[in-house]
Amino acid sequence: MGTVLDYLKEYGDYTLAEKPFGEVDSLILSQFSYLKFDEMMPRLQDKPVQTDVPDKPRQKDMPDETVRQADMAEYAAISLDEIFRHEKYDSLYGDERYRRDNTALFLGMYGSKRFHNTKIANYVNQIDLAAEMQFSAVTIVLPDGMVYVAFRGTDETIVGWKEDLNLAFSEPVPGQLMSVEYLNRTARTFAGEFCVGGHSKGGNLAVYAAMNCRKEVRKRIVTIYDHDGPGFRPEVKAQGAYEEIEGRIRKTVPRSSLVGMLLYSEGEYEVVESKTIGLAQHNPYTWLVKEDAFLIVKDIRIGRKFMDEALNQWILSLSQEEMHAFVDTFYQVLLASETDNLIDFTANWMKSLHRVRLAVKEIEPETEKVIRQILRALFDIISTNMKERL
Repeated sequence: MGTVLDYLKEYGDYTLAEKPFGEVDSLILSQFSYLKFDEMMPRLQDKPVQTDVPDKPRQKDMPDETVRQADMAEYAAISLDEIFRHEKYDSLYGDERYRRDNTALFLGMYGSKRFHNTKIANYVNQIDLAAEMQFSAVTIVLPDGMVYVAFRGTDETIVGWKEDLNLAFSEPVPGQLMSVEYLNRTARTFAGEFCVGGHSKGGNLAVYAAMNCRKEVRKRIVTIYDHDGPGFRPEVKAQGAYEEIEGRIRKTVPRSSLVGMLLYSEGEYEVVESKTIGLAQHNPYTWLVKEDAFLIVKDIRIGRKFMDEALNQWILSLSQEEMHAFVDTFYQVLLASETDNLIDFTANWMKSLHRVRLAVKEIEPETEKVIRQILRALFDIISTNMKERL
């Protein structure tokens, strides 16, 4: 029994032909998408966010395959070997929180038969403070030709966490809209079927993109891997073709899942045992693997499930005005730490917390009153639900 890193050591010498692609492989690629490729590969040009992108104009006598090859040339792929030998290789591990594990992940992939000849293309990494958007995705071409479109989850930026909170709103967030544009565009650069997936917010983006992309693109999707990603408000789900893709979603959550059960009230999921406790189980490096598959348990812990249900009930009970007030106030308090990322926040946590405390004191009395009422509603729901279970 071990983790995804142990899986790479034990099964890395199996090719994809010898051992077919599975959920553990998907989690590896989802975590791989968190690596910082900015210094070593060309990125797709930034374009306005939109939910649909028209096909490129093409010559009438130009066959589809020629167009596909031309697009791939425009966005040249880069191999793991080129990344490993790149002069900016160390920048790959810009997120210090997971440097050791991410290094082991990349080297495990690079040193394996299973992933060594993997190539990546169509890298996007956008952070827009004004739009409160953090979006990143990469297209991974495995040695056997299989294509996996990976959406990065929440990174270390505070604006990324703000966008996570914005998922509680009735309207799609900019990152979700960008995921649809990315999937439609990148699907034109390769032929045939493919998979999409991601961890945390990346899982949410994978599902959102799949249910809102062009119909012809959606038909080519084999599997959608959602690793502990939050769900959707009913009105957001209703806007897409969720019923068309529901049977292709493979959702996995840890035993004490909070993020993955947010706004998720229906649909199947598998529960994976973790080597740690509490909210730390959101870290995919803590998920347990037995032989070549996740260690599956019966269900989420009872206490955690109770709190998840209460939290979802609370979110859906709030008006959009109340939700905006709560999220915006929380974000303003975090910004008071005068840092834009969680690495600096935790590195200087005493100073950060002091500034946060000062910010809390300066909240306008009327705003503070609204926030207290909103939080009181959460405790009332928890209390009521607890009494009903006794």
